[in-house]
Amino acid sequence: MAAAASARQAGSQVTLVDDNPGIGGQIWRGAWRHAPSAEARKWVARVHGSDIRFIHGARVISQPQAGSILAEADDTVYELKFRRLILATGARERFLPFPGWALPGVVGAGGLQALVKSGAPIEHARVVVAGTGPLLLAVGAYLKGRGARVLLIAEQAPFRRLLSFWLWLARNHPWKAAQGALLSRQFGARYLPECWVEKATGDEQLSGVTLRRGDKVWEERCDYLACGFNLVPNIELAVLLGCEVRAEVVAVDAFQETSVPGIYCAGEPTGIGGLELSLVEGQIAGLAAAGFHDSARSLFQARRKLTEFAAALGRTFALRDELRTLPDRDTLVCRCEDVTLGQLAGHDSWRSAKLHTRCGMGPCQGRICGPATNFLFGWQVESVRPPLMPARVGTLTVRPASTDVPDLADRPEPHQTPSG
Repeated sequence: MAAAASARQAGSQVTLVDDNPGIGGQIWRGAWRHAPSAEARKWVARVHGSDIRFIHGARVISQPQAGSILAEADDTVYELKFRRLILATGARERFLPFPGWALPGVVGAGGLQALVKSGAPIEHARVVVAGTGPLLLAVGAYLKGRGARVLLIAEQAPFRRLLSFWLWLARNHPWKAAQGALLSRQFGARYLPECWVEKATGDEQLSGVTLRRGDKVWEERCDYLACGFNLVPNIELAVLLGCEVRAEVVAVDAFQETSVPGIYCAGEPTGIGGLELSLVEGQIAGLAAAGFHDSARSLFQARRKLTEFAAALGRTFALRDELRTLPDRDTLVCRCEDVTLGQLAGHDSWRSAKLHTRCGMGPCQGRICGPATNFLFGWQVESVRPPLMPARVGTLTVRPASTDVPDLADRPEPHQTPSG
């Protein structure tokens, strides 16, 4: 949203391709109907007042040729030619395997919040929130506000790191510290540092979780376990387009331009930093892509301060080694292909495991098990191939040479794909 509005207000013709039915993304889900905050309302107004052309409900699946991308919607495929491309593909939750994590009722922390925002009932449900990061507190407060019985938040980070972070935050970002204090007061349930889930139990549905805190181990009966272990940048599209990746994030210059000239990247794919940093990076990318480099430079100082905050977050909520010992040999690691930890134990690389066990070859294409095996074994996903997302056969048979490829300066016109 920030990139599109900034580029458009700088005079460029802009098309925004979004896989959601409307603007807002994961943080401001449903903002096109009802903006959840003053900040969201401001950006919705900027975007809707900027004469931006929208393609909603579409996912980019491939790059037919340099300077164009192929996006699939419900019954339409778009081939879009661009002079400048800004990637703002966000991040996803990191899931780590433990016994019982595949039971119905074990969901992502952000995933459960999104389900409730979309209308899923949560009133009176018993919820344990577990994992790491500030998202846990926000999710706990949100679920409690919607009527859930949030039993506790299990935060795996050590207390001393949390205290150090809080003191740093109070000195350098007092308004963020005040925001966190307000969330804590709203939450009002147990917040337990140095605590994590060892296993989830139940027959056909989650009925409880076993928690550890130091030498203490106990079971909490619950209906939902909302868990998440930091975020994973969505870099697959950038990799497919040939952009350089360093330390598992997309490498960009001061103006958010990648190693591929004309392709920019903003937000979580360049490093997990949160909403405020993403908005600033989006504005810099939009202004730079439109040729307004001096205006972009005026935002460098704000980005620097927010980048320092992101680095402090990363240090505070780094994953502890004990989490590597949670899965046993029978624990599923690749849920798409039913591959267990025992089946992976004899392999020394992602490629070897993939060739022999089909780990990472299911519908999610390694988006869940890839980060898990990276944490457990240090493996790196070695390639990204189209289609990036599951796609219809009809979409894959479209011949780019026969497609009327629009420039982003013009309104993109769709062409129909064969059904089935």
